[in-house]
Amino acid sequence: MNNIPDDFLRLMQGLLGEDFSPFRASLEQPPRAGLRVNTLKIEPQALLQRLPYPLQPVPWSAAGFSILESPAGTDLPSPGKHPYHAAGLYYLQEPSAMAVAELLNPQPGDFVLDLCAAPGGKTTHLAALMMDQGCLIANEIHPSRARELVENLERWGVHHTAILNETPSGLVHHFGANFDKVLVDAPCSGEGMFRKSDTARQDWSRQLVKSCSLRQSAILEDALQLVKPGGYLAYSTCTFNPQENEQVIARALDRNPDFDLVKTTTLPGSSPGQPDWLEPAQSTAKLARATRLWPHQIPGEGHFIALMVRLGDNRQAKLPKTELETSRRPKRPGRANRKTPQIVLDIPAHLRPAFEDFCRLHLRNSLFSESIREYSPALVGLNLYLIPGIAPDLERLNAIRPGWWLGSFHAGKNPSRKQAPYRFEPSHALALGLTRDDFRQVLDLEPENPSLTAYLRGEILPIPGEDGWVGICVDGFPLGWGKRVQGVIKNAYPAGLRRV
Repeated sequence: MNNIPDDFLRLMQGLLGEDFSPFRASLEQPPRAGLRVNTLKIEPQALLQRLPYPLQPVPWSAAGFSILESPAGTDLPSPGKHPYHAAGLYYLQEPSAMAVAELLNPQPGDFVLDLCAAPGGKTTHLAALMMDQGCLIANEIHPSRARELVENLERWGVHHTAILNETPSGLVHHFGANFDKVLVDAPCSGEGMFRKSDTARQDWSRQLVKSCSLRQSAILEDALQLVKPGGYLAYSTCTFNPQENEQVIARALDRNPDFDLVKTTTLPGSSPGQPDWLEPAQSTAKLARATRLWPHQIPGEGHFIALMVRLGDNRQAKLPKTELETSRRPKRPGRANRKTPQIVLDIPAHLRPAFEDFCRLHLRNSLFSESIREYSPALVGLNLYLIPGIAPDLERLNAIRPGWWLGSFHAGKNPSRKQAPYRFEPSHALALGLTRDDFRQVLDLEPENPSLTAYLRGEILPIPGEDGWVGICVDGFPLGWGKRVQGVIKNAYPAGLRRV
């Protein structure tokens, strides 16, 4: 790898001293890949017995594994192409990144915010640790990245998550200091991604590091205002530079005396934060309570994690804003991103028969079972959701998904809409959030079955049986819907997910 910026290497040599040689050598190694089991759907050992890949446990996550190189001569699909991945049984995530949610340690029933959530790796981890209980808000300011977040959370099968497209300051204005846990996986210069990203290496510069640092401070300043007294915030980056790590935390502690750093549990192979890497006027010894993960010390990429706790509500006057206003703050979502239409709790009388008919004919009434009784049905336009009972009011926010999307109502062909009968069509998110036993009709296929490959390509399946919606599964785990009509299952797998 000969295109690592020389300026970066000189900087790291000055910081690391005698540790620079093994660090530099680690950058020539291939990037580490990993997967994390979706414990909402399957236990890790049960999945390991099914997967064909050589895996090694990640020491800081009971559900996490490093993917080792397959033996020569094996002909396996990549982990991202395996049907189990499409069924949401695991998420492909770099091993170091798995440490962040573990250190934040959200509990079932918590009110949690992932502020910079896309593409969804850490969000899915939070959801699993919460055991799908409580309320998880996943926010992403960039609309294009928010779509990827939606896709990953739908595949994960979560019920208790709302997905927003908002600015940090907009969330502060709406929610205030009410979250038990907040995660800030801050946008950074990406030095920890140099082994896997040509773009990160090409875009790096000292000016980029400086601008990222100021932008991170602006984001963190808003994020701290969302944490309730006694609550916790985890700040993480995938970069090495102290300007984006220790300096950002030092600045936040100086401006927010009601917060303190928590000494994180020592992770195998980790090292503490480095207060000595800052100027004396900026440094504080407590910065050593943060955690650094290095590619020459662990089977993963670079990461920095700091866990902060809010001690009280005695916020003092802040430094002048001019320092932070020079940062490259993200722009507010554009006007083309419409605000969420009115959320109508419950199902209106003229639509209820269509939904009840769908449940009666195609499900086993699982949508109203004991396990999700704390959820409320809600209508946004003609889209039906289940919303966690502790979920806050999301009106006036750019909510992409205010809850678990069940499906949509469609009017019949009667020209008078007021008199038109409606039908209910289920969403892909509904299928991925159910179990095999929730479907009245199931087509359960093995991973190597040609019909499964055809389904994932979007093809129709000539399989006779009773007409109606069919849950398509792989080894008992839902993949999506098909609708059987006269002996043929029409494919309802989303077009954007189909394999070419």
